[in-house]
Amino acid sequence: MTDMTGLVRKAQAGDKEAFVDLIESCKQGLYKTAIAMLRNDADAADAIQDAVLNSYENLQALKKPQFFKTWITRILINQCNRILKGRGNIVSIHEHPELEYEGPDTSGKAFIELLNKLEEQYRIVLYLFYVEEFSIKEISSILDMNENTVKTRLSRGRGNFRKLYIRENQISCC
Repeated sequence: MTDMTGLVRKAQAGDKEAFVDLIESCKQGLYKTAIAMLRNDADAADAIQDAVLNSYENLQALKKPQFFKTWITRILINQCNRILKGRGNIVSIHEHPELEYEGPDTSGKAFIELLNKLEEQYRIVLYLFYVEEFSIKEISSILDMNENTVKTRLSRGRGNFRKLYIRENQISCC
């Protein structure tokens, strides 16, 4: 039994500290996902707060504890979509929040900045695949879409990312 699975079972049995530990282990990924979708710290904080509350209230409904991270990410994405719908998908092009990037590789920050310039349908799939390292099957479950759709969006997203990278870095190609 993994640590996360054990924590989920403890939390389902009523251990509030176990739930806090679960959220602590996921908070960085939740924040990055919310920022990738909403591009606004205040909205991201609201979405995360609502997702955590929703997951706490419905933790008993989680039948497979090993999928807690996938499950709470799905709840968060649903909340982000509600916020986007509520604001009419209006995102200021001047808003570029800084994402915390852990590690010495500064290209990660550049990757996130370029990723934020893509359309949401490609941005979220690429983000979940490359940054959060979810599998295609997990992304399919999180976004409630067919695996082939995820693969298509990954492929198109990579192509759009490549074009954007070439344009941003003024690279001449072929």
